[in-house]
Amino acid sequence: MTSSSPIIAQQEGHYSVMLPEIIDALAPREGECFVDGTFGAGGYSRAILQQAPCKVFGIDRDPTALRRAAEFEETKAGRLVPLAGCFGDMMQLLENIGVSSVDGIVLDLGVSSMQLDQAERGFSFQEDGPLDMRMDGPESTLRQPVSHVVNTYSEKELADILYKYGEEKKSRLIARAIVTDRVEKPFETTLQLAGLIRRLLKTKPNKDGKSIHPATRSFQALRIFVNDELGELERGLAAAEQLLAPGGRLAVVSFHSLEDRIVKNFLRERSGGTPQGSRHTPTVEPSALRKAPFDLPTKKAIPPSDEECRENPRSRSAKLRVAIRTDAPATDHPVGTLPAREGGRA
Repeated sequence: MTSSSPIIAQQEGHYSVMLPEIIDALAPREGECFVDGTFGAGGYSRAILQQAPCKVFGIDRDPTALRRAAEFEETKAGRLVPLAGCFGDMMQLLENIGVSSVDGIVLDLGVSSMQLDQAERGFSFQEDGPLDMRMDGPESTLRQPVSHVVNTYSEKELADILYKYGEEKKSRLIARAIVTDRVEKPFETTLQLAGLIRRLLKTKPNKDGKSIHPATRSFQALRIFVNDELGELERGLAAAEQLLAPGGRLAVVSFHSLEDRIVKNFLRERSGGTPQGSRHTPTVEPSALRKAPFDLPTKKAIPPSDEECRENPRSRSAKLRVAIRTDAPATDHPVGTLPAREGGRA
């Protein structure tokens, strides 16, 4: 039986983006199992558990999030099971605890508000902190911090990263300046790098007339690169197709065009349609001779409500895409990746 309690997006200082829409898409029922692949502050997990007597496996690579989850009453009661790792590895993580299928999966992509608000994590260009950005924490041994990238990669490599993952048109100009400046003083802090980019580029207003920091795209690109976020998304979507039981629900919230393009093309192809082609991605022919693994309740992305955008400006760029697993076998070919793109204009 679904709980009649209100679904509250604001929890413990963290805003769970599009929470009512997520719960509506997942429609938790008694006895079901769900994966919250981006646990964060636990907003989605706790809302799911509030709706029905079910179980949630909360996956996160951030040790801070896992320590927080261990203190939740739902964890102590056994209804919430925190799992350390990346959501792209969810099949192996669940297999390790004897789980072979689930009834719903939610992914909230990108960096969390808590990570942005912690200057010591190095995600924000608004406050000074170490130039890190690793989602699995500054003690990670699995990947290098952003400071390693900007201080050791070649000018071409840096330009390609900024252009491919941040769609920064001035990537070559920024990369050239980084390589020149690091000779005198290596980059160690967020404001040091943000200051260089601000010197090079003009501040531009967004559609609401508010100014956009010129380092926004570059910081996004470096964060996505060091955390392999797009590769993680591709692996996570493929794993979701394998794990979801017939009738299982998939809900994915993305925040920029690179993420949404991958999700949109994956769901379009896996629902029997043709992924949208572009000058970078060739059109893929539909699989007309086999039943599709997913049904789409709506082909268009669901936007956040006007009320939510007023309450939480970070929600404005969010897009929710929902799919329902059919009883068709999972597809055996991989999720398409973004083609290589060389750095933009100087």
